[in-house]
Amino acid sequence: MNANTSVLDGPLSGVTVVALEQAVAAPLCSRTLADLGARVIKVENPRGGDFARQYDDVVHGQAAHFVWLNRGKESVALDLKQEAGLEALHRLLSRADALVSNLAPGATTRLGVDPDQLAQRHPHLVSVEISGYGGGGPLSHKRAYDLLVQAESGACAITGWEDMPAKPGPPMADACSGLYGAITILAALYERGRTARGTTASVSLFDTMTELMGYALTYTKYSGVEQQPVGMGSPAVAPYGAFATADGFTVVLGTTNDTEWQRLAVMIDRPDLAADEGLRRNPNRVARRAELDQAIGVWCAGLTADAIQAAADAAGIGNSRYNTPTAVLAHPHLTTRNRWREVDSPGGPVEALLPPPVIRGRELRMGAIPGLGEHTEAVLAELGFESGDLAALRESGAAVQAGR
Repeated sequence: MNANTSVLDGPLSGVTVVALEQAVAAPLCSRTLADLGARVIKVENPRGGDFARQYDDVVHGQAAHFVWLNRGKESVALDLKQEAGLEALHRLLSRADALVSNLAPGATTRLGVDPDQLAQRHPHLVSVEISGYGGGGPLSHKRAYDLLVQAESGACAITGWEDMPAKPGPPMADACSGLYGAITILAALYERGRTARGTTASVSLFDTMTELMGYALTYTKYSGVEQQPVGMGSPAVAPYGAFATADGFTVVLGTTNDTEWQRLAVMIDRPDLAADEGLRRNPNRVARRAELDQAIGVWCAGLTADAIQAAADAAGIGNSRYNTPTAVLAHPHLTTRNRWREVDSPGGPVEALLPPPVIRGRELRMGAIPGLGEHTEAVLAELGFESGDLAALRESGAAVQAGR
């Protein structure tokens, strides 16, 4: 944090979000809202909670996915299969501004929190349900996980190499659906400020991934050609790829237009390629990708990574290094800009990256990671539950208070 930045109430201070969530999509949605200052109350099953808690135990006994996605939230453990637990949820929703969920198909209907029921019982509420495939289609009933949707949407077919498809590394379907969910909640809250009415909305992983497939689908629709993946490159432009250096690193060089190609050809000491009329336009260069990659590869193989990047910067050519996660942990662009922060957790302090938004004069809040049911009794007491009521809920198992 620099001298001109302070941790203040975030832009969403005063907004309360209830989350019925598992795994990645909805938790990233609600964590994004928490980072921006919303109060997020995560309602979990007393028997294990969010199943992402059990994915592994590498972060002081906690799962890496859960640590990544759940800071700044309060955990309330309610058994929603019991009438008392469900009634506690509805009392919570009566005071909340928004609900985000990504439960299994049909679960919100069984719990009485599907769009129609919410509109009747909680008309002030903004609700976003994140599902696998959305409603009204032949796949709507299916469970959906990130890999399944990436395969169904065609994303795996344009990742990897021809005849060697791969899943994109980050959980793109989950993560981007979560971010679309957050955008939708913000838009709906803005609208509610004008109309004083809540609304219900939905985001599906499949619709999100087909949106992200926009270029590939548009190209195929109008060309009839299914472009094949080219590993660390793009089927859309050339030259653009990864090249080994003399000192054992890998650099990535890219051109995005015809003018950049001319500069790159000069940079690699190939005036013959710069003068070749058959390489003037990108579609022709794409067709001769192997030839161009070979020429750039020869040039890179004779230079260090530092020398290559310095030459590319001087020529105005985009470039980067291929890094492993271990290298990124100590990346100077993160450390120099002080992007790491310490966050409390039940297992002890953990390191986490600041959220991407940089708001002048303000550092976004990064609250603690909750233990399962850590805030149950405090939150229920706010809702008017007396000590006897809380004791009855505990005894029935409808609510569980867990400590750190």
